[in-house]
Amino acid sequence: MITVHHLEDSRSQRVLWLLEELELPYEVRHYKRDPRTMLAPAELRKVHPLGKSPLITDDDRTVAETGLIIDYIVETHGNGRLAPPRGSDQRMNYDYWLHYAEGSAMPPLLLHLVFDTVEKRAPFLIRPIAKAISMNVKKQFIWPQLNLHMDYIEHKLRQKEWFVDHHFTAADIMMSFPLEAACARVDLQARCPNITAFLKRIHERPAYQRALEAGGPYAYA
Repeated sequence: MITVHHLEDSRSQRVLWLLEELELPYEVRHYKRDPRTMLAPAELRKVHPLGKSPLITDDDRTVAETGLIIDYIVETHGNGRLAPPRGSDQRMNYDYWLHYAEGSAMPPLLLHLVFDTVEKRAPFLIRPIAKAISMNVKKQFIWPQLNLHMDYIEHKLRQKEWFVDHHFTAADIMMSFPLEAACARVDLQARCPNITAFLKRIHERPAYQRALEAGGPYAYA
C-alpha cells in the first residue's frame, strides 16, 4: 500500500492525482504547515531527513522528490499506463517535461514567492527599501524569466492538448503545478490561451477532482 505524506498547499497534490488516474489504492497522511513560517512540521523528518513534501512510502521503501515519485509510481505500478515506451522518441519527450517542470519552470516561480515574502515580512522601517530591491529583482530577472518560460510552453501547446504526442501522460501531471502557480501570480488568460485551455482540461478530469477531495484545496501564493 502506498502512503502519501501530504503537506497542505504542496506539490504532493500531483502525486494524489497520479494515483487517482491509475486507480491505485493509497492512504493519505496529512500534515499542517507552521502558521508562522509556513514550513512543514518536524514530524515529516521522521519519514525523510529533509522533512520536505512530497514523500511517499511504499511498504518499506521511502521515495522523495516529485519527479522521482511520479516516475517510480508509473514504472512500478502503472503497467505501461501514462508513459510512452522506453527507447521511443515520445519517451525522450516525456522525460524532458518530467524534468523540466521542476528543473526549469519552477525556479523563477519560487523566486517570485521568496521576494513576495520579503516584501510582506520585512521590518516596517526598512520595508520600502526591501520592496524597492524586490521590485528591481523581479523586473530585471524574475519577470523576464517567467515570460520566457510561459511563451515557450504556450508555443509547445499550440495545436496540442497535451505535452507528449497528443496523449495525456504523467508529464502533464508534472507540468500542472508550475502552470497553476504561474496562473496564480500573473494573468495568463489573455496572453496564453493554450496554457489556459490546458489548465481547464486538467481541472475537468475526474481523477484531478478526486485528488482534490483526498488532499483538500490548495493555494500557490
